[in-house]
Amino acid sequence: MLDFFTILSKGGFVLWCYTLQGVKTNFTEPINALIKDVILQERSGTANFVHGAVQMKYKLDNEYELIFVVGYQTILTLSYVDKLIDDVQQRFRDKYRQKLLDGTLCLLKTPFNCASEFAQLLKLAEQSQVKAPVMKTYEKSAKSQKTINSLKIEKNKKETPVNKKSKNSPKPGTNSSSGKSPDASPKPRKVEEPSDVARQRELFIQKQLQARSNKTDKKKKGLSDKSKKERVWDNGGTAKDAPVLDYSSPKPQTNGHEPDVELVTETEQSWVNRSSSIQALEVEEVETYDAVEVQKTSAAESDKKSSAGLFGMFRSLVGSKALTKEALQPVLDTMSDHLIGKNVAADIASKMCESVATKLEGKVLGTFSTIAYAVKQSLNESLVQILTPKRRVDILRDVLEAQRSARPYVVTFCGVNGVGKSTNLAKICFWLMENGFRVMIAACDTFRAGAVEQLRTHVARLNALHPPSKNNGISQVHLYEKGYGKDAAGIAMQAIYAARDQRYDVVLVDTAGRMQDNEPLMRALAKLISVNSPDLVLFVGEALVGNEAVDQLVKFNQALADHSNSQEPRIIDGIVLTKFDTIDDKVGAAISMTYITGQPIVFVGIGQSYPDLRSLNPKAVVQALLK
Repeated sequence: MLDFFTILSKGGFVLWCYTLQGVKTNFTEPINALIKDVILQERSGTANFVHGAVQMKYKLDNEYELIFVVGYQTILTLSYVDKLIDDVQQRFRDKYRQKLLDGTLCLLKTPFNCASEFAQLLKLAEQSQVKAPVMKTYEKSAKSQKTINSLKIEKNKKETPVNKKSKNSPKPGTNSSSGKSPDASPKPRKVEEPSDVARQRELFIQKQLQARSNKTDKKKKGLSDKSKKERVWDNGGTAKDAPVLDYSSPKPQTNGHEPDVELVTETEQSWVNRSSSIQALEVEEVETYDAVEVQKTSAAESDKKSSAGLFGMFRSLVGSKALTKEALQPVLDTMSDHLIGKNVAADIASKMCESVATKLEGKVLGTFSTIAYAVKQSLNESLVQILTPKRRVDILRDVLEAQRSARPYVVTFCGVNGVGKSTNLAKICFWLMENGFRVMIAACDTFRAGAVEQLRTHVARLNALHPPSKNNGISQVHLYEKGYGKDAAGIAMQAIYAARDQRYDVVLVDTAGRMQDNEPLMRALAKLISVNSPDLVLFVGEALVGNEAVDQLVKFNQALADHSNSQEPRIIDGIVLTKFDTIDDKVGAAISMTYITGQPIVFVGIGQSYPDLRSLNPKAVVQALLK
């Protein structure tokens, strides 16, 4: 049973809406969530969306910029929803086209009256729903018809096999009176074979007989003629010509003088003449044939191109028919391979191409437009929309608000091993110090050897760049450490309390690198975040990964949600993308990470020095991705 059915325009107008009678639930929130999380985020590859207990199916009409949305409870399985959406779309678009032809004012003043038609379509769709097979009762089954008497077997009565004959039965060809058979041996029973098998058997027997006869003929021929024949070479000549070819014997004398011209035999002359004539003939024939074929092919292609170009020019001047999925599929496959080559995860590339296909299906190309250009333009808009932050992440402004509340602003860094968490933490610390804030670094990586010493070195260098002498003897950065083997959540809590007492503005919490499949370490990270409630949780990932980025982010978010004790668990709030200067134009990791989480890329690391920290430029990244 449907809860609601609504028709929207992409501009935000509700053109028509149906709600189930007696249901007082407000469905504005699910529809707004669909628009915000799917339509505006270019994630319309799949036609399903779940918000709370409401499952929605939607369909886009790109020709008239319409959205058809139907909602029902997630516990229901309604197989007729797709058919209902298609039927309503076909009926409603005709009415919408007519109102557009009448004018925009008519569209705004006169509401759509589709209640009766929708009720009829809904009834037809519900009747067409395939019902699940009902299990038969025992009374209706064949087993219930059997009685106990039918299952009894009489001991004295023996069933005779159908195929076996009794011993006393007369055999065929015998005299029933005498009981003797004229033939001593019984006749073999004839088994009927299928026609195909019999035909194959006959062909096989004929081949065997033919092979035997050929072998016998060869043996007889060899016995009759045992004399060895002289060999004839391919280029002519026999053993008789051997004396002529033997140049080891002394050359004949003519009148005491050697001949000026070397003698050539008739056989040698015949070789030369025959060889040259055949080669010339073969080359001449091939060249003549190729030339004719090339002329024919080129003439046909030129005629075809001229006609195609002539009609293609007129075809491009006017709008062609609406785009279909079959016409878009070759271009989308090429674009998907291009995105994968640019380090976009394969699953993400496929989903984005599906979203573009959904967005373009049904649209009519304009003048001088091609399918490839339309796909690239639509994909460009989608990628820019994905990389554009959906919410404000202004760390400097948030730090100032935390100062007014007399508390430090806490940022927690997490990620897998070796992605550069400590290095980029030092870069962000330098950026905050350049903006006049005091920073405390909490050394919560109590597992990796040398982690505390690395942070100690960074703090010494940062203090050298911003010495306390230039800040009224006040240190701008401080390292809070408790050594190795301690509880990371406890160290982070003590660092936050110390920063509050010593009036530090920001606390940067460094955590140990951990793989996304390591459950004990992921549980410890979830404990650190849930106990200390940081203002910002940043995932540090490198730009070199492809499909692995999706797996890391999904499992980090899932672990933080599963191992948290609060009803609203904290998950990743933003991304720090490192090693961005090592990938040239293969910037697909930025798309994969942003698409899977919907969280913005806050910082981009591009070098080894402290100032090498940038913010992401979506248009520049998309331009590098599609070139």
